[in-house]
Amino acid sequence: MPVTTTRWDSAEYLKTDEDIQLYLEACLEEAGDDPAFIVHALGVIARARNMSQLASDSGLTREGLYKALSSEGNPSFSTVAKVAKALGFKLTVQPLA
Repeated sequence: MPVTTTRWDSAEYLKTDEDIQLYLEACLEEAGDDPAFIVHALGVIARARNMSQLASDSGLTREGLYKALSSEGNPSFSTVAKVAKALGFKLTVQPLA
């Protein structure tokens, strides 16, 4: 009997602000030196939240947001900062422990 699988979509499991915060923290820790990993995580969160509303809140177009947060996207730091702020996050820097 063949095995049936379904596509995993993390966005479906990000229901609360706490879920989103913990997911992003885990992704930031896992990303290491890979900024694409962080951009992907922001894209997942954007889909979980509502891409159209996020576009409006960030001052970006919905299409531009999809493009920037796609696997082929290479958003500027400004775009990442706008998306983070629109999601309710503040970017901070802290010393390595």
